[in-house]
Amino acid sequence: MTRLRILAGTSLDDLTPIEANSGIPIYVKSDVFEGQIVVHIKGFADENGNVSHSSYFDQKERKGITWSIQAQGRFLQPRSADDIMFGNVFDRPLKLPWGFSAALKFMKLIDPTLEQDLTSKSQPWALSPLIATMPHFVHTRIDQNHKAPQFPPRKPITDDVVHLPTSSQDPSSKRRTYFQSATKRKELTFGPQDLITTDFCYDYLEFSPDGISLKLPVGISIDMLRYWDGQPVRFVCCERIPKSTTRDGVPWGRMFWCVVIEEVKEETEEEKRVH
Repeated sequence: MTRLRILAGTSLDDLTPIEANSGIPIYVKSDVFEGQIVVHIKGFADENGNVSHSSYFDQKERKGITWSIQAQGRFLQPRSADDIMFGNVFDRPLKLPWGFSAALKFMKLIDPTLEQDLTSKSQPWALSPLIATMPHFVHTRIDQNHKAPQFPPRKPITDDVVHLPTSSQDPSSKRRTYFQSATKRKELTFGPQDLITTDFCYDYLEFSPDGISLKLPVGISIDMLRYWDGQPVRFVCCERIPKSTTRDGVPWGRMFWCVVIEEVKEETEEEKRVH
């Protein structure tokens, strides 16, 4: 049985364990970002094999959802909405499953702004503008009259972007469509007084003590552990860098925050004797 654990932090080199389904957020801070992160995963078995439950999944607003990464925070240095990306990055080539092309089409259907090189022979990645890819997004202006909302929220969040100047004339339900435009994203800047709360949640991954399955609407079910080589799965909020460039050998910029799901290696008999 594969044992997993979850970590979060401001970079891949600064990670702290976080307990799924506890409702207790982890606080993260660097010179460019300050915030909190909480994770809910239905059917998740921790490194000791214990399966916990979260009331998050009992609420009607998230009926059918199987996993959620929630974050709330602010960018301490102003950033264009076009330069704040969210997605997955990997250390080495992926062993892609049968049905990958269908899965990729499904991903593009959910998020037309997705940019990716998942077939990379070095470090695969898939990233989208945060403001366009997040299923649920709340913007709060922090000043003397507006205090930070509770985190994690008592109830699952719904879109609230009425204070964003470039989208004030559009219903918040159209936020993702509106910000598919790079021009509109570049017109918007987030700084220290802009508090952003997001909920990245979907139903296409199913967790259990026996594994992880990818469920596609076309009736395809993929046993992800058959193709997983054990490398960490990283969800990152990071800086965009120009196309055809790299920084420190990777095609993405500095990270603001990240969540990592990784395998917990069992000790060998020799290692147990040493301890």
